[in-house]
Amino acid sequence: MKQLARKIFDKELMKILDIDLKTLRRFQEIKKETIKEARQLIKNRKQKIKVLGISGSARDEFDMAQENSNSEELLKKCLSQCQKLGTSTELISLRKYNIQGCKACYSTTNTQCHFYCSCYPKGTKNGDDMSNFLYDKILEADAIIFATPVNNFNISTLMKAFIDRCISLDGSLRPADPTHPKNKKLNIKHMKFIELMANNDIPGSGLLKRFLGKVAGIIVTGHEEGAGMAISNLFMTLNNFGMVFPPFSHFYAMSSVCNSTYEDKIIVLGKCYQKETELLAKNIINEVKLTKNVDPIKWVYDYRAD
Repeated sequence: MKQLARKIFDKELMKILDIDLKTLRRFQEIKKETIKEARQLIKNRKQKIKVLGISGSARDEFDMAQENSNSEELLKKCLSQCQKLGTSTELISLRKYNIQGCKACYSTTNTQCHFYCSCYPKGTKNGDDMSNFLYDKILEADAIIFATPVNNFNISTLMKAFIDRCISLDGSLRPADPTHPKNKKLNIKHMKFIELMANNDIPGSGLLKRFLGKVAGIIVTGHEEGAGMAISNLFMTLNNFGMVFPPFSHFYAMSSVCNSTYEDKIIVLGKCYQKETELLAKNIINEVKLTKNVDPIKWVYDYRAD
């Protein structure tokens, strides 16, 4: 009876979506794979706490700037404190990686954007460091600390490129047609399938937010105003990705416009902000410990759309 009921249901779905059985089976296969992936992501949370630091500064003492980044120095201090609290850490300096621009496929239809990114396919000649390396680093992390200077009242260019490409982790699935991933007509039908079949009680049954439940912290440095705008930009985006913020999850370090810019480094890297890095590390680790006791399924969002 169950087999007969499924055949009838499959026929109804094929009629509604205007697809053949082979296409329906592909949609169902992706759903099955994504549910399996969601379960694995939950399982990975049981391991030792891993903290990833993302530095969006372009400055380096060995390049034309001939000076180390203030935001990255504070990030290093924060990661060092995380290590003292018993976690493993890793620093990612974005300036050292090839990150190509996001083509905003998601804005056409959700399933135009894929994981891994089909614009820069992993393991191919067109793959960049985001697809080949950084996505996996993000998946392994329990917490991520984002550090950026203020550039023109906003986050840095490098950080913006990185955040834009993170959209592939935020809901994207495998392509319905791997040989023609930007088949818009097919992808629209795939999205309609998801809207019909997603179940909020089954992680991975619809769109999968891979940042879900990961803890975030933010460090911003700059001489001029703009820190609030940079922090707000990151907070709104990361929260929408599903990241969790502990109380006092960010700080900004800056001098005063009354001082000359050459005085910034002494102030920004001084004792005051050293203490801030220690407090941020403690808050982040405490939040990770709390969220590890929460099944990610408890963080609810609409699995059908994004």
